[in-house]
Amino acid sequence: MDSTQFNVKILSLSDKLFRLAKSMLRNTEAAQDAVQDLSMKLWEKRKQLDEVENVPAFTMRAMRNLCLDTIRKQGDEDELPAEFEFVAPNPHQQAEQKDLVGRVRDMIDNLPELQRTIIRMRDVEGMEISEIAYITSIKENAVTVNLSRARQKIREKILYEQKYVEANIWKE
Repeated sequence: MDSTQFNVKILSLSDKLFRLAKSMLRNTEAAQDAVQDLSMKLWEKRKQLDEVENVPAFTMRAMRNLCLDTIRKQGDEDELPAEFEFVAPNPHQQAEQKDLVGRVRDMIDNLPELQRTIIRMRDVEGMEISEIAYITSIKENAVTVNLSRARQKIREKILYEQKYVEANIWKE
């Protein structure tokens, strides 16, 4: 991969990489540093990038891994920002969370097969829309539509359950 190809394939993703890094690191300077570090690492390995089938997906995954490594290093130093403080849920909250997770799994299991597959690939496995489209042999737009519909169905079922629970609480 020469410098022109590198600019087109890698550096054109800089904004996307920065947004991902900032959302994970919650710090503008750290996100900029992460983008710079990844760009340098990829430049050093540019000859091996020709073998990568999906360069944008590979690059985004590399950024995610770099951010996770950065967060782990921060955790080792015990300098986590206040928003990362963890307050252990009480047993009642743990039971509610476990119950909700089980209900959401059941809701996903009851979706139509294509929607079920897409929501699992995207929200559980963290795959990109383009990867899902390739795997399912449908267009990216169709993946987005099916994902949106699946999420909407789950959202509606959860809201319905909440209203039902609230209505029953007020009856008692």
